[in-house]
Amino acid sequence: MYFWDHLEDYSERTAVIDENGRSYSYRELIDAADIFAFATVPRSIVFLQCENSFASIAAYVGFLRRRTVPVLLNDSLPQDRFEELVSIYRPKYICCRKDFYGGGEKSAELEGYHLLRTSYEQSPCDHSLAVMITTSGSTGSAKFVMQSYENIQYNTDSIVSYLGIINDDCAITTLPMSYTYGLSIIQTHLSAGACIIATEQTLMQRQFWLLAKEHKATTFGGVPYTYEILKKIRFGQMELPSLRYLTQAGGRLSKELVLEYYEICRNKGIRFIVMYGQTEATARMSYLPWEALPEKAGSIGIAVPGGEFSLEAADGSIITEPDTVGELVYRGGNVTLGYACSADDFANGDSHGGVLYTGDMAKTDADGYYYLVGRKKRFLKIYGNRVNLDETENLLKSEGYECACGGKDDLLYVYLVGADETLEKEVIGYLSGRLSINFAAFRVVPVPEIPRNTSGKVLYSVLEEQYGKS
Repeated sequence: MYFWDHLEDYSERTAVIDENGRSYSYRELIDAADIFAFATVPRSIVFLQCENSFASIAAYVGFLRRRTVPVLLNDSLPQDRFEELVSIYRPKYICCRKDFYGGGEKSAELEGYHLLRTSYEQSPCDHSLAVMITTSGSTGSAKFVMQSYENIQYNTDSIVSYLGIINDDCAITTLPMSYTYGLSIIQTHLSAGACIIATEQTLMQRQFWLLAKEHKATTFGGVPYTYEILKKIRFGQMELPSLRYLTQAGGRLSKELVLEYYEICRNKGIRFIVMYGQTEATARMSYLPWEALPEKAGSIGIAVPGGEFSLEAADGSIITEPDTVGELVYRGGNVTLGYACSADDFANGDSHGGVLYTGDMAKTDADGYYYLVGRKKRFLKIYGNRVNLDETENLLKSEGYECACGGKDDLLYVYLVGADETLEKEVIGYLSGRLSINFAAFRVVPVPEIPRNTSGKVLYSVLEEQYGKS
């Protein structure tokens, strides 16, 4: 039983409030969803340009109900990159803002969005494939995670259960709909018959807080950078009596900030829930129960209902002793099907078998709470976006730059040979535009050469020792 097939149960309840304050009932959401749904052929692929708006949410719901498969793309993706992905994936339909893409034959339209039919023939598509979504960040890669209908429902039920989401809740959007965490907030609230305040306004804009107050938002979510912003704008002094709980995922929040927000939320009579997830697990794999704070601050908590963690040593053996580091492995019905890199992959079945090797190194305490200690592979979390350092480095090299990449969460270092002020601006501008991440997340470090070993591999440890990473 999929929640999107039973939204009629909440017919007259408010489903979405847009940033202009207009309310839409679940009946109106279904009617709008049908406009897009019945203009498509089931099991076809559609590129969906996502934004936090009623039309975008309605289109997504319609595609789920119709069993059309949306590929979720952020609305900040440049048009040339969008067109490049169209040529790789050959979608049968494109659903986007009217002023963004002009190709194809118009099949439907709603509130500034239109559905275009392309000339591509549909590639074979696995019966269980529901959605394709990027791995939470963007390096311009054409690689997408394939989520099944069962994945979405399984994780949605789990999140609704441990957060205790009810139909009187009202979530205001703070994250992109194309990002697995932002999408899961929308899905869980629709599943519960709750309300979503859909806005493109940011935490730094007065209109965001006016919407939250006027429409009595009970919750919002954020990545670590969100909570750093909230600290700067003195969230602790704000009066938002309708708030019931806050959630955090998308990267590790420092223990100090966890404790600070624990105190803020305790004083406000609300809960602060720290979580951990990956796109490959549909959304979330663990949560830290509010009752475990402040004692377990710094922990990612325990597995979500229905899920299971284990730690695996380098030799493949299972670690059972506390305070022993191994790779974190997750098992559950929310582990996704696998990856798509082209239209030829649509027909691929389940390649993970319900088991996800996270690439994160972790340990447990004596009570079974998990703590992340590092990463097995070279990637960072930049403002909630997962950025692969090797892929970013290759992008820069393809542009002719001699460089290596390193850094820490929320700050990516580019060690650049021959760097001067002009090159520094070029590189930062290129990365900011290509990755759709604020330029403040990048730092260029001039180096005379890239150190390598005898086999030609870059010595990243030497770069960090000589030039720093913090």
